[in-house]
Amino acid sequence: MTTYHISLEDDVLKVRFGKPANGDQIVQDAAARLDQMLALGELSGGKLLKIDGPASVAVSYLIAHKISHLYGAIAVFDPKIGKPGYKAYIIAATHSPAYKLGEIIETDEPYKSKPIIKVVLCGPPQSGKSCLREGLKQAITNLEGAPYPYVITACPDGEGSWFSEAARRDPDLARKLKDEYKAKFTSEFAQKAAGWVRSANTPLNIIDVGGKITEENRVIMREATHSVILAGGKGKQKVPLWEEFCRGLNIHIIANLDSDYQGTEDKIFTQSPLLTGSVHYLERGEDISSRPMVQALAQILVDLCRG
Repeated sequence: MTTYHISLEDDVLKVRFGKPANGDQIVQDAAARLDQMLALGELSGGKLLKIDGPASVAVSYLIAHKISHLYGAIAVFDPKIGKPGYKAYIIAATHSPAYKLGEIIETDEPYKSKPIIKVVLCGPPQSGKSCLREGLKQAITNLEGAPYPYVITACPDGEGSWFSEAARRDPDLARKLKDEYKAKFTSEFAQKAAGWVRSANTPLNIIDVGGKITEENRVIMREATHSVILAGGKGKQKVPLWEEFCRGLNIHIIANLDSDYQGTEDKIFTQSPLLTGSVHYLERGEDISSRPMVQALAQILVDLCRG
């Protein structure tokens, strides 16, 4: 099984991650597949090529290097724009006057009729939400037939989806970059993030929000469909407030978890209708994707997408 899958369907290049691997191996596998498609004449050029699916920054550069010169324009799918329920693309490279850089290409291609899940990870600060987000993303990716978990970082704390892997390799550099990227949580940011969540049309979307019950989080979270509450230490006292906050926004709570930093194992108390228990030692740089609670939550989210 390759680490990256690429196929052509009409004028759309479908891409997706395969088995887990480091970025260098993913780039090598993607390059081998593109070379194969070029040799077979599958990528023969044309006016417009649309690219649909997740890609790392390195793979995106690779695709542009290999094939952008063959097409008048390249458009990349963005799940945060366009008409709800329909796919839209952004022109990211163009050699043709027919297409402008940054132009939005809306399509009549609807998403499949399966439900669109938008689950928000919420709870008090310093609970390990970003660690859970990364572990959950990896656990879902490893499940056979699971949809790609699209992550929306809806808090300007500088800790994007890149942070966990960077912290595993170089904690000091990761912290430095986070501090540089950190910004203020303004109403303008909240409105923009809410728009991202509202327009997200991939089957499974995971939204990471700030750790306080604020008007900004209210604006963002009211666009979600489900929530996971995570709290640890003294923060557990605020769980009832977060429960009330979610219910007030008509968000279905699917998990209420204890972040047990000092623990040595996960504990699952109930799974349905509410997942409860604890997940232990949520520490930046730790791979938590195989832990029982993370696995259980990943399976619940995948099952929700299947309807």
